[in-house]
Amino acid sequence: MKIILTLCVSALIATTHAQIPLPVPAFKKESRILFQGDSITDGNRGRSADPNHILGHGYAFIIAAKYGADYPQLGLTFINRGISGNKVTDLAKRWQPDALDQKPALISILVGINDAGKGVPLEEFEASYDQLLADTRAAIPDVRLVLCAPFTLPVGKRKDGYDAWFTDVKARALITEKLASKYHAALVRLQPIFESATQRAPADYWIWDGVHPTYAGHQLIADEWLRTVRDFWRE
Repeated sequence: MKIILTLCVSALIATTHAQIPLPVPAFKKESRILFQGDSITDGNRGRSADPNHILGHGYAFIIAAKYGADYPQLGLTFINRGISGNKVTDLAKRWQPDALDQKPALISILVGINDAGKGVPLEEFEASYDQLLADTRAAIPDVRLVLCAPFTLPVGKRKDGYDAWFTDVKARALITEKLASKYHAALVRLQPIFESATQRAPADYWIWDGVHPTYAGHQLIADEWLRTVRDFWRE
């Protein structure tokens, strides 16, 4: 009995510490993976070189922690340059130093919720985002792009007038989908993931204010991001 128990425990430990398949060929040796966006990406990240805080406490941290630990031999570098409150036009203003100069092999962008919150016209949102991606392709032709669509749930102040709010956010998600197709980017659809999650727990378990995810919500984003990237760039 003791031998059987020991074998079971050993098997459990091995499973727990098993490597999750790498999103190949997206993460090649010495790749630089850049996360860009607003507060959801920012995650209260550090603004110094302190490695304990540099990636913040959101989905970017979860992705980097798992793959950095599982594949140290690849020398991957994960960078977070999300800034709270940013719209697409804000990204554009700082794109050279905060994106292109980082020389990333992969850029992941999650943006749009502040454009919705601040009433940026859809046409302006699309034109600005389109130009940003065009400039990126021109500067780094072989860069891999991951576009994360904005998402929401009827929580907090977003409960009031939710239908109109959701319609606006959904329109920006569709624009993101259109641009992902145009620039051959992986598209991370997050609205269906969060809506599906509400079948397991209330909406405020996943997003506390209608915009910002909880720690559980950030895990949902990380899981869907990795699934999408693995499926999009299969060898």
